[in-house]
Amino acid sequence: MSLFSKIVRRAGNVPRGGATPVVGDIQKTIDDALARAGLSTQRARAPDPVAPAGDEPAGDFLTRTFTNDAGTLTYKVYMPAGHSAMAGPPVPLVVMLHGCTQSPDDFAAGTRMNQLADAHGFLVAYPAQATRANGSKCWNWFRGADQRHGQGEPSLIAGIAQQVAQDERIDRDRIFVAGLSAGAAMAVILGETYPDVFAAVGAHSGLPFAAAHDVGSAFTAMKGGHVRASGRQGRASHAMPTIVFHGDADHTVAASNGEAIVGDAIGGALLHRTTQQDAVPGGRTYDRDVFADANGRARVEHWRIHGAGHAWSGGSETGTYTDPIGPDASAEMVRFFLQQRKPAITAG
Repeated sequence: MSLFSKIVRRAGNVPRGGATPVVGDIQKTIDDALARAGLSTQRARAPDPVAPAGDEPAGDFLTRTFTNDAGTLTYKVYMPAGHSAMAGPPVPLVVMLHGCTQSPDDFAAGTRMNQLADAHGFLVAYPAQATRANGSKCWNWFRGADQRHGQGEPSLIAGIAQQVAQDERIDRDRIFVAGLSAGAAMAVILGETYPDVFAAVGAHSGLPFAAAHDVGSAFTAMKGGHVRASGRQGRASHAMPTIVFHGDADHTVAASNGEAIVGDAIGGALLHRTTQQDAVPGGRTYDRDVFADANGRARVEHWRIHGAGHAWSGGSETGTYTDPIGPDASAEMVRFFLQQRKPAITAG
């Protein structure tokens, strides 16, 4: 059984507000599974890519909370130095969803998204999954109640995005959501359920929309068997600009899940496809497929990273679940996001 399977079985079915498993026991299971899989958080050092903009973020990293009928989530928001909620043009917002066992601080350190925010002038929000909702802090992507508009975790995360947009100087046509693993699966859900809020999705090592509806079908989905919830088949109903990263040596979430996310994002659209094969100097090789519209704008990108496991490509070793020798997923996601604006949603 994979690490992610152990996490889901032991902690993934805890209702929000319910009893919390013994965190120490869960962490020991995680550590043991990581060691057997060669994914210990105490990794051998590898060449660390140059940070996009400075070694340390220069802005403010603040803790806030959001509450609605589904419950309460704590989140952190990063504001670059010099940002003012009162002056200047509106700026983009990127919502970052951590993976299992991670936290906003850990995810920010590993992805270096705050340094990119300094370089490009956008804000970043990091919702924090509560252990009372999931003992290993996984987003509950596999539960039907957390796959719908106006309910559960999607409503909380979308509410955080809207709260930040209301409190700060945010361009509401340029709000984006990205995540790793369970966070990527939830980012895909948000792209499907809240196209009125989000302009594009970034999914790293994640799963397609409605890939599972309970713990049992989650196991099947993670191994590459796509069990659509409630008999759902086919693409998402709203074609959302999407960038996908997945390692072809990921033994936790099969790489075919990344292909399925791409297939949903493309749907039946007539997009022009180009393929690039390249390598990071001294690092991993990768294939990059770009699907562009008639105007040449990239609508979907698929990065297949050769030899990479279940970790954020190009990330920093200061965070967990990172692969420093892969292409820089954070920088590429930001590049892709800043090319997008929220599509018009028409009735019917």
